[in-house]
Amino acid sequence: MADTIKGLKRSCFCGELRAENIGETVTLFGWAGKQRDLGSLVFIDLRDRTGITQLAFDENTAPAIFEKAQTVRSEYVLAAQGIVRERSNKNKEIPTGDIEIDVKDFRVLSKSETPPFAIDDNCNTAELGRLTHRYLDLRRPVLQKNMYMRHKISQIAREYFYANDFIEIETPMMIKSTPEGARDYVVPSRIHAGKFYALPQSPQIYKQLCMIAGFDRYVQLARCFRDEDLRADRQPEFTQIDLEMSFVELDDIMDMAEGFILKLMKETLDVDIPSPLPRMTYERAMNRYGSDKPDTRFDMLIEDISDWASKTDFVVFKNALADGGAVKAIVAKNAAAAYTRKKIDKLTEHAKGIGAKGLAYVRWADAEPACSFKKFLKEGELEALLKEIGAEQGDCIFIVSDKTGKALSIMGALRLLVAKELDIIPQGKWNYLWITEMPFFEKDEDSGEWVAAHHPFTMPMEESIPYLDSDKSKVKAQAFDLVLNGTELSSGSMRITDCALQTKMFELLGMEQEEIDAKFGFLVDAYHFAAPPHGGMGIGLDRLAMLICGTDSLRDVVAFPKVQNASEPMSGAPSFIDEEQLTELNIALTAQEAEENS
Repeated sequence: MADTIKGLKRSCFCGELRAENIGETVTLFGWAGKQRDLGSLVFIDLRDRTGITQLAFDENTAPAIFEKAQTVRSEYVLAAQGIVRERSNKNKEIPTGDIEIDVKDFRVLSKSETPPFAIDDNCNTAELGRLTHRYLDLRRPVLQKNMYMRHKISQIAREYFYANDFIEIETPMMIKSTPEGARDYVVPSRIHAGKFYALPQSPQIYKQLCMIAGFDRYVQLARCFRDEDLRADRQPEFTQIDLEMSFVELDDIMDMAEGFILKLMKETLDVDIPSPLPRMTYERAMNRYGSDKPDTRFDMLIEDISDWASKTDFVVFKNALADGGAVKAIVAKNAAAAYTRKKIDKLTEHAKGIGAKGLAYVRWADAEPACSFKKFLKEGELEALLKEIGAEQGDCIFIVSDKTGKALSIMGALRLLVAKELDIIPQGKWNYLWITEMPFFEKDEDSGEWVAAHHPFTMPMEESIPYLDSDKSKVKAQAFDLVLNGTELSSGSMRITDCALQTKMFELLGMEQEEIDAKFGFLVDAYHFAAPPHGGMGIGLDRLAMLICGTDSLRDVVAFPKVQNASEPMSGAPSFIDEEQLTELNIALTAQEAEENS
């Protein structure tokens, strides 16, 4: 039978003790890390979420306690009471390394089987194996630190927005399904046969209704759900620091968010971020970085060499230009030594994998540049190109020709890949950036159709409204994104508050009046009772935590994450439900599904 904690009360956490605590009697609880039995000495690393303290057992320890310490194995749950003393073999690798506990009372509260993997930060077990036993994986110090950092971000967010007169309001988790860009997760209703709730992709409509209701500053750490393909920085369920403000303009929302970012970086990492945060138009971001979430920590900007290419006889360039496209290039400084012909071939295959028809290049390793299309150039044309884009001996130039949008997105991806391969992205930099003057519509270059770039409640810029019917390419949105080191953290905008304009926007997005009434009638009706000018944004808490913690995956900052196929390995979700539940929900399975369910 396990020991109990009767009569013991924790006096402090394992990671808090220092040399100034020597002589104090303390009571600690935690998990056993390493146990070292040296015969006449036993040492146990006691671990909790704050760190490690060494427990010491020697010739002065009561025999029964010493014998119990000898039986301890990894991950046993322990209680220890004793006196803090100076450690003879100090460990400078941990904050508590100057002290240890001379144990006077020792209890084994729970025994553990041998864990399937080591509970330490150097564990090399495959991620799937660790996620299957996530409750063990979460004991690792690095993940405990990540979870604490996520908690701290949430705490700072609430403190900041509360101090700025925001009211925290919870919006519903089961809502009406409305189109917002991604597939909904749906919940069948038992009471209303054949009807479904949707889980919110965001609290968008409800927070706007809060503004109409008169709660002029709303905030919520909102859970959101989107049924879309996963990747390292995307989960099917996520949290955003969601806010909405009335009686404001665009700059007011951005200034409010900026204040939060400055406070957050100072209080989490002790980093002072220069203010105001830089701003870049969407057009410049796409033209120079090939991305609407540019990583500005390094140069290697995209160059438009279409005018130069139009004068050459290279048919690949000419065909792209004749089709209304463009020729784009990047100059990788001092890359010729790293990019051998074999490595350029590999880069070309990667470019084709992301949609390029090919990859032209100039590799200037020797006195004479090697050019993949030199035979199509007239005398002096290559030299003119090198001068135009500022290339020098030792550089590589990579070139893509295609429809403009496609060429830019390909070059943007190659820019990031080349920078990573050359290891030129500086660490420890925090390049926050506002992307402004967003297009309201985007043209699908395959179909030629104009599609919405934002949710349908986004306000167009006032000067753009006349172009809604005549020229959608000229319509810009009162919208913005917040980007950090190439990762989009947030989107925000001013909202439409005029019911006639809102109805028109629905119509421009291809909705008939019947569909508008069915999906958004309650919102349009609310506008008939006067809405204040308002706008807001949602800051991705998970992505923010991921970047602040210095990890590449959201799974490292989410307690119980999903994997790429949206399943959760530990619990086995999603799972089949029994026939009785299906009957209650008025749901029938196909023959194949029924067989699998049984």
